[in-house]
Amino acid sequence: LEVAMIDLTSLGGWTVLTLVTVVTLTYLVISGRRGSAALVAASIVGGTLLSVVLKIGFARPRPDLVDHLVNVASASFPSGHAMLSAATYLTLGVMLARTESRRSVRGFIFGVAALLTLSIGVSRVYLGVHYPTDVLAGWCLGACWALICWTVARRLRPKGDAPEQG
Repeated sequence: LEVAMIDLTSLGGWTVLTLVTVVTLTYLVISGRRGSAALVAASIVGGTLLSVVLKIGFARPRPDLVDHLVNVASASFPSGHAMLSAATYLTLGVMLARTESRRSVRGFIFGVAALLTLSIGVSRVYLGVHYPTDVLAGWCLGACWALICWTVARRLRPKGDAPEQG
């Protein structure tokens, strides 16, 4: 279980989130969706900046009740892994779902994004590097950020347009 949690937590780390974002941006650009690419880039960069500012502002120390099962160096609140995975995976899920007209496929996309986000947050508590409230705050902030980005994407699409089709 410990190895699985370490693997899950890495899905919310800088390396994986950056890789997923770059691959998504590349896909959007080469498929002619430059506006969507710009929105995704702005939302991920904005979410990252918000997370960094909040961590510096709160400067909450990490829990010391149990040994940490992974190395950490930044402040504890809010959980950057929880917040950035929510902001990234939920935003990417929304942007991807916009290209799909079938409700069942959109539901699947949202479900995968939510499951990834939840699993990453749970792994942070299991590994002893966050209080549950750190993760809950990260999820809430990241989900709110993704919701804001989704709202902007909807407003930028002209009325009456069907979802983007590849």
